[in-house]
Amino acid sequence: MAATGRKHLVRDFNHFITCYLCRGYLIKPTTVTECLHTFCKSCIVQHFEESNDCPRCGIQVHETNPLEMLRLDNTLEEIIFKLVPGLREKEEQQEVDFWRRSQPKENGQDSLRCQRFPDVGDDGDDGEDDDCHRSDPQIAICLDCLRNTGQTGDTSVTDLMKRFIRCSSRVTVGTIKKFLSLKLKLPSSYELDVLCNGEIMGRDHTLEFIYMTRWRLHGDNTYPMVLEYRPRIDFG
Repeated sequence: MAATGRKHLVRDFNHFITCYLCRGYLIKPTTVTECLHTFCKSCIVQHFEESNDCPRCGIQVHETNPLEMLRLDNTLEEIIFKLVPGLREKEEQQEVDFWRRSQPKENGQDSLRCQRFPDVGDDGDDGEDDDCHRSDPQIAICLDCLRNTGQTGDTSVTDLMKRFIRCSSRVTVGTIKKFLSLKLKLPSSYELDVLCNGEIMGRDHTLEFIYMTRWRLHGDNTYPMVLEYRPRIDFG
């Protein structure tokens, strides 16, 4: 006799795939490593702007920077996309629409002169290649040289000829540093700091993460997002 199994509905799994904060399906599920509770990335980042405690269990996640204790759960994200028809396509379209609205409008001499972000594995030329990430959401940034570091006699770090860059929002600070090293022809041992609003950014921070958590929340900031670079300062 053939076994008859119960047909499960998506709502049967809602307890496991919805966000405690917004009550919607988890988008870019992000887990707090201290207590393993998971939320939408945007929800938990916004929560940590006001509190250092987990919104579900109340545990203190970190004394000063709880964002460092967050980890994306890509496996859970794939499970949710498979369980909820059309969710992946909807979110991808919303993300594309968001970044399209954020792009600067061409307006005569006021338009930005942007260059393509090169593959840091090549010789630094801006020629065409097959790895341009054109399908990714794009973001425009301005790279400014920060000279007032107190380190006299160091002239290796200078202004870029082209300060405005348009690249994938998934580019990390580590890649930005490699790009700067190529353009400025710095030795491989030379270390740079990249800052946003005076705060040093971690190597693994993406431009999207910095824009959402460091730049957008300052109402007086304009577009494009400004990142500053300088020789690394040894505080030891």
